[in-house]
Amino acid sequence: MPKHEYSVEMTCEGCSGAVTRVLKKQGDKVTNFDINLDSKQVFVESSALSGEEILEILKKTGKATSYVGLA
Repeated sequence: MPKHEYSVEMTCEGCSGAVTRVLKKQGDKVTNFDINLDSKQVFVESSALSGEEILEILKKTGKATSYVGLA
């Protein structure tokens, strides 16, 4: 299953909470995700969504987000 890496400008628990909320709203389209607040990284596993689709979902948080690539 593809694991995508993103850089998300997160500075607090509220920021990472926003990322968690938008990813959980995807239901079973997102298999797993991991958020590292210290390094401002988000890893998302999904076979239903492309890297670009996940990027657009993460941008809904209002945080500066960029796609790093496959992890």
